[in-house]
Amino acid sequence: MPTNELKAICKTILRNGYDAYLINTPLQNEINEHLDNREFSIACDVDLETLQKLFPNLEDSDEPGELAIFQSETGCTFRFYPANCSADAHPEALRIFYTNRMVNQLKEYDVKLYEAIVSTESFIKSDQVFADLSCGFIKLQGVPSQTLSKDYVLAIRALRLAANYDLPIEPNTWVAIVKNASNIAAYISGHAFMDEWRLVSAETMWRFFELMKESSILHGIIPELGALTAVMQHTNKKTNDEESVFDYTIRCLKYYPEELLHYDWVGAVAVLFHAIGKAYAAERVDDRWYFTQFHRIGAKVTRRILHRMHFNSDEIDTICDIISNQIRFQSMMTDRGMQKFLELPHQERLIELARAQIKAIPNGNYTNFNHNLKFMERGTTPLSMREPLLNGNEIMEYTNLAPGPKVGRLREALLNAQVIGEVKNTEDAIRFVIENVDSIPD
Repeated sequence: MPTNELKAICKTILRNGYDAYLINTPLQNEINEHLDNREFSIACDVDLETLQKLFPNLEDSDEPGELAIFQSETGCTFRFYPANCSADAHPEALRIFYTNRMVNQLKEYDVKLYEAIVSTESFIKSDQVFADLSCGFIKLQGVPSQTLSKDYVLAIRALRLAANYDLPIEPNTWVAIVKNASNIAAYISGHAFMDEWRLVSAETMWRFFELMKESSILHGIIPELGALTAVMQHTNKKTNDEESVFDYTIRCLKYYPEELLHYDWVGAVAVLFHAIGKAYAAERVDDRWYFTQFHRIGAKVTRRILHRMHFNSDEIDTICDIISNQIRFQSMMTDRGMQKFLELPHQERLIELARAQIKAIPNGNYTNFNHNLKFMERGTTPLSMREPLLNGNEIMEYTNLAPGPKVGRLREALLNAQVIGEVKNTEDAIRFVIENVDSIPD
């Protein structure tokens, strides 16, 4: 074994700021005993252009996954492979133990060892990690658990593809994801998770997080959401039926994009977190669950989570505004209440969240919702043009009228005067009713 020449090549790579190591030294020594011309496979994190500058005599390679070949003057062949530098891989998967070529060479003289290796190691290109979707399910190529250990983001990608394309996950791939749930949560970075999450459509986000829960990954990545699976609430006010807050949230998330906001990804995230405050506000009184101020608590908790998940500031403010104001459209509003609602940002999202919450409850009641929709038509009209500046009692006080229809007619006349601009303030209103009391019929 030409150790000096091999060391020189690796040191050249190391001195230029890159990593390099010989792949599976014992196995390569065994293979070389059966070869006429010795070969050495080196893993390195150097791109091909830089590698060619370090070793000008490099040749192109046709081997799958191989960067280049270097033929030395001693007759040895040095083969260069890209090292696994993924931050989202299991620590043991950062080392390459076999190459396609090494396995094929083993097949010629040690069939048993070849079969043992092939049964536990998959050799696939990065663009062939998943089987073609035309097969009807999401499947990791090779041995799923081995493939997954090389890059745990593949688990999140599998869930994302299953949600977006409405496909089942192949059983062995699913088992590999479930049994590696703790490793997936431990080794993937927040940025890597977000890169996949942002590719989940608003309309399928409910399924993505349902799969996150079922695979046990959710509790490791967003434990605050995972906690909602253990917090109960009543399905509706009329029954004692209970369900988890998480299940209710998933239904809300499913219904939110159905009407108007099909592509509202940020709004869907707000729906995902809208009930997270219930885990902090829950209290049991007389066999009923109550969640006082859960919306305000939830906005604060969500802000902390979104910072941790690397959301940008504008998205965080939008999502937290929606969560903190979510109950505004749920109660039957007066004209003044509607006017305040119309001053809030993200009104359309708040309306669709309220609609989704009604749909998520069996036999949901639309009375308040429909009332508020009608009042929105009046909401753009200034309050001074919808209500007279003086009420009935005040009109009777200033005009000495007794209760009766004339008070109502005078009140209506006052409102008309306000609309045309004849009456602009309370003093004008008092003067108007005093001057016009005698002209109003009894």
